[in-house]
Amino acid sequence: MKSLNQLLLDFDYEQNFKDDDFYVGKSNFYAFELMNNWPKWEKNFINIIGEKFSGKTHLTDIFLKKFGGIRIETNFFDDENLKTIKPYQNVVLENFDLDVNEKLIYSLFNIIDQDNKFLIITSSEPVAKIDFKLEDLKSRTKNCLLAKIENPDDELMFALILKNLSDRQISLDKRLIDFIIKRVDRSYGKIFEFIYKIDEISLKKKKSIDFKIINEALENK
Repeated sequence: MKSLNQLLLDFDYEQNFKDDDFYVGKSNFYAFELMNNWPKWEKNFINIIGEKFSGKTHLTDIFLKKFGGIRIETNFFDDENLKTIKPYQNVVLENFDLDVNEKLIYSLFNIIDQDNKFLIITSSEPVAKIDFKLEDLKSRTKNCLLAKIENPDDELMFALILKNLSDRQISLDKRLIDFIIKRVDRSYGKIFEFIYKIDEISLKKKKSIDFKIINEALENK
């Protein structure tokens, strides 16, 4: 098993904010590399997709810190935002879902295109698959370059588990972490929930996390 530092691929560390704890593996390599290579993109519209806790927001945080831009929550997107984005070359539209003002979003796409800006949309599913009522918007979203964050591999799971444990000031033997990796669902959300569960059981029992506590959490998942 590689160390956490080895889990960060061999990019320039300062350029890629290694201290932000974004661990790179096969599952998120393409999305990370794509964001890192701005503005050398094939298209001006990027759609980063992945389940909850997969690191979409973390990735855009790093991007905005490095390259600058503005982030807007889709649910709060309004007419005023169309004016707000004017000074910015990069716009992040966070947590895109079905409940959007289609005309406003279409106007945003047009502004991005006309002013040669860049739009990054984060969502759990590809926006190109949404059945918009506005045909012009439907056509626009099909022009997004897709970057999917896949389910984590073993190395990324190890890093995620270690990070979640560290956030709770918990230290576990590597054997216990390997044991968890082989048994917990290969999902960012499930990893987060599982670490919460074993911490909760440990606190209730007033015992350190061991194989018994892990098995109890597995039985109750």
